[in-house]
Amino acid sequence: MRDDGASAHVSRSAGERGFSLADLPDVREFAAAEARRRGMPDDAVGDFLLALNEVATNAVTHGSTKARLSVWRDGADLVVGVRDEGGGWRPEGVPGETPPPENATSGMGLWVARRLSKDMKVETGADGTIVTMRFPVRTG
Repeated sequence: MRDDGASAHVSRSAGERGFSLADLPDVREFAAAEARRRGMPDDAVGDFLLALNEVATNAVTHGSTKARLSVWRDGADLVVGVRDEGGGWRPEGVPGETPPPENATSGMGLWVARRLSKDMKVETGADGTIVTMRFPVRTG
């Protein structure tokens, strides 16, 4: 996995937490508290949590049994990173860019997350995948 400096933004002020599939409810609660603490208004937290839940669920069901969540503020954005250690995923094209088929019952997570976030980057390699999403935070 290449490092384009995104991890350099994760400072000591980042909220971080490891998690597994059973921890997803606690991860959502933790992420909501971090988002509010960092200035996200209540009316934006629902979409943020929906996007986060899709990515976090993918990490622990398709990546590896353990993953790591980081939440931090970067200027006017709230940034969230979800990293797993599962290797071998070779996506075709940009993950989440193409909508799922009309009658799909799965495979919509990254598409939903991309639609709900301001920006989403997916980096994958032999040592795992990291999905980084940005959400605007209104202030004042």
